[in-house]
Amino acid sequence: MTTPNTTWTRSEGDSWDIVSSVGFTALGVAAMRALETKRADRLVRDDFAEHFVREAAEPSLVQLVENPEAAEQGAFGPPRHMGVRSKFFDDFFLSAASAGAKQAVILAAGLDVRAHRLDWPQGEVVFEVDQPQVLAFKDKVLAGLGAVPKSDRREVAADLRDDWPAALKAAGFDPSVPTAWSAEGLLPYLPGAAQDLLFQRIVELSAPGSQIAVEAFRGAFDPSAFRQIEEKYDPEGSSPFAKADISGLFYNDERADPIDWLGERGWAVRDSSPIELSAQYGLEIPELPEELREISEKMRYFVAGLPR
Repeated sequence: MTTPNTTWTRSEGDSWDIVSSVGFTALGVAAMRALETKRADRLVRDDFAEHFVREAAEPSLVQLVENPEAAEQGAFGPPRHMGVRSKFFDDFFLSAASAGAKQAVILAAGLDVRAHRLDWPQGEVVFEVDQPQVLAFKDKVLAGLGAVPKSDRREVAADLRDDWPAALKAAGFDPSVPTAWSAEGLLPYLPGAAQDLLFQRIVELSAPGSQIAVEAFRGAFDPSAFRQIEEKYDPEGSSPFAKADISGLFYNDERADPIDWLGERGWAVRDSSPIELSAQYGLEIPELPEELREISEKMRYFVAGLPR
């Protein structure tokens, strides 16, 4: 049995619960969705997010949802980025489902509750793939709330570095049915070889008509840049995320560019930057420091589809 990683570094075969390592980032994302939900002009609504934060009782994140102004501190604090990201993936799943994708696979689902939040077509099967401890925490909170999914929700307790396709099929996944896949906030946490294998497996499991939505960096990526920028714009460490040096959780070894890789295999790709999506969603785009604008331009949100 592996032991949850309570540091901000990675190791082969490491695992985590909801308040350590990669699990903490899922909890942080839930906190940001909770803040987005509180806004009058919210882009998404996630009434479960704050319950996850309070149940986990991680002090800095509880403080965040109780004091939304704290989100404005630090370089990466303002909550609208998570609203933009969440809306992009929400819209993708509903669009793919309406186009005939009868099953959805949320890879590294974390505290994603789209199986409960979204108005899926009748009969939609939604698979959530993640570490067993993360799924167990989510189940506990949802059960306590008496939450009922709006889809046929199926959990797949598996590590994406292992043979997750076997676990997915055991949960009832049908490779002959068009599928909507998502890789949201996932790829930097995978070694390069694991990322390449992930996309290879997705292609092998995808019937014509399948689609995938991905958040990915293009070009050279330096994980330490995140910490350097945070320290530059928040030298006192006042941001609730100051405790989390997420740069130690990322991998930046060699890997294929997923946009090019999928395009070379016949998938039709369209991509946008966070800034472009913000404009599309009608948000006012603030002036960004050069370092942040450069990161924003390297980050791409894309949808790729396999023709029928």
